[in-house]
Amino acid sequence: MVHEYRERIYIRKDIILKLYEHGELNQSKLMSYCGLNNAKHREILDEMVNKGMINRKEEPWGSKMIIKYSVSEKGKEILRAVLEPYEELFPRGDTTTND
Repeated sequence: MVHEYRERIYIRKDIILKLYEHGELNQSKLMSYCGLNNAKHREILDEMVNKGMINRKEEPWGSKMIIKYSVSEKGKEILRAVLEPYEELFPRGDTTTND
């Protein structure tokens, strides 16, 4: 089976875009919508929270806690200033090289 590698910058962009589109998502829906694995990609979410790109909050739900994420203003600025231009220059699936 062939696995397609997705650069971390695109993973971050997908996270910000999904949160921007939906306003707020719980962790399992965010991971599902972005095609991510919680065990493998949780560190990316934590990093984005620590850098102020996304917001994280915990809400009690019965005896459990639900983790919800939303995009921050800083995340929206990064999306417009860095991530969108990056994808224009290096679109996904672009396999051409200029060696």
